[in-house]
Amino acid sequence: MFRGANAINLDSKGRLTIPTKYRDALMLDCQGQLVCTIDISQNCLLLYPLPEWEEIELKLRKLSSTNPHERRLLRLLLGYASEGEMDKSGRILLAPTLRQHAALDKQIMLVGQLNKFEIWSDQAWNQQISEDIAIEKQGEFELTERLQEFSL
Repeated sequence: MFRGANAINLDSKGRLTIPTKYRDALMLDCQGQLVCTIDISQNCLLLYPLPEWEEIELKLRKLSSTNPHERRLLRLLLGYASEGEMDKSGRILLAPTLRQHAALDKQIMLVGQLNKFEIWSDQAWNQQISEDIAIEKQGEFELTERLQEFSL
């Protein structure tokens, strides 16, 4: 389970260092094998442990390559998917195309999302959080059945 927002600096080669608190779990779960792709709804990246990504691929296999909407989803998620392995220092290289898509520079945020991480530019993360809080305060959102059942 991944949770929390972690401020991290990319090094000059485009590598991010996975925080120590996640490394043991990632080594046990997937031997440090990770897959990174774009988020099709937000200006960020998604970083999955390999077993979690393989579940996504099973769902993607069921999509049609002849339906334009399904093919577009396949093209985006698989076209940007990049495999990587944590090195001995807990670093993983983010492909230049991925860094460009999410406008990642030096300062980034690694945000735990239970079974995966989101990777944001520091600036985009702060802007998104401000927008999310404002929307929650205004109460101008669809209250789905799942949200109605949710309580803290």
